[in-house]
Amino acid sequence: MTLIDLAVYKDGKRDGDVSLDNAFEAGKEPGALVWIGLHDPTEEEFEAVRREFALHELAVEDAMQGHQRPKLEVYGEDQLFVVLKTARYFEPDTLEFGEILMFVGDQYVVTVRHGEASPLHDVRTQLEQRPEMLRCGTGAVMHAIMDRVVDDYQPVLTNLDIDITELEAQAFGDDSQRGLTERIYRLKRQVINLHRATAPLSEPLGRLSDGRYEQITEELRPYFRDVYDHLLRAVQTADQFRELLTSILEANLTQVSVRQNEQMRQISAWAAILAVPTLIAGIYGMNFRHMPELGWTWGYPAVLGVMALACVGLFRLFKKSGWL
Repeated sequence: MTLIDLAVYKDGKRDGDVSLDNAFEAGKEPGALVWIGLHDPTEEEFEAVRREFALHELAVEDAMQGHQRPKLEVYGEDQLFVVLKTARYFEPDTLEFGEILMFVGDQYVVTVRHGEASPLHDVRTQLEQRPEMLRCGTGAVMHAIMDRVVDDYQPVLTNLDIDITELEAQAFGDDSQRGLTERIYRLKRQVINLHRATAPLSEPLGRLSDGRYEQITEELRPYFRDVYDHLLRAVQTADQFRELLTSILEANLTQVSVRQNEQMRQISAWAAILAVPTLIAGIYGMNFRHMPELGWTWGYPAVLGVMALACVGLFRLFKKSGWL
């Protein structure tokens, strides 16, 4: 079953579990709040929820298809539809993204979660231990969920910081790392995806913290502003990581070019050293009849000596200039 939990809260306390058919009527009572949690529901399973709470068909379509950008939309007079992108550090250099979609009315909250990031069971448990918050209505549930999603960005950023620091050490190290450029590019792609998950949420959170909607009471506005502040820091950090990875990538490519130039200088130096004996041997290998040095008794050792002196001289010259 994709129905994770369904409960009615009255005056900030859990009144008990109800059936889906009776959830809407239970939420009409004064001081009551219905919270339904779903995980990867099918269209048939979500149809019952849609009918029970008269959810807007466009919002339902977005919730079922997923892959939405973070946003806040208003349907009718009192129905809010919020899309959140969740993230977790899955394995080295790999992030896993999911979604939480919320339908929020005056006395009900329906959450649809896609993916494994940012589970909401602990959020519900912690909120149930704070009845004074639950008495603030559906806005309290919105805050608790958004606060968890934004807080879960921090471990992701911490692990990315570790990976980037490691890449910096490898990029500026003496030994070239095989596949380093590919790893930098892959991590940069993950940071871009994280930025896409966090940056668009700034505008909806700003609207919620301004108190434009009746679901957000005066008591809840400071809490939303706190989440908004945490989100801005996450977005700024993701921006910094993206710029830093771009710099590391450029520096790594420069380092590769420098190493290639050094290798080319070494190859050129050894080629020049070998060219001297090759040239001398080529001259005396032409087998002309009248070559004065061919009849000289010390001609052979003299030529070898000239070759050795020229090679040693060139070696010392290239060594001094840093080519070898």
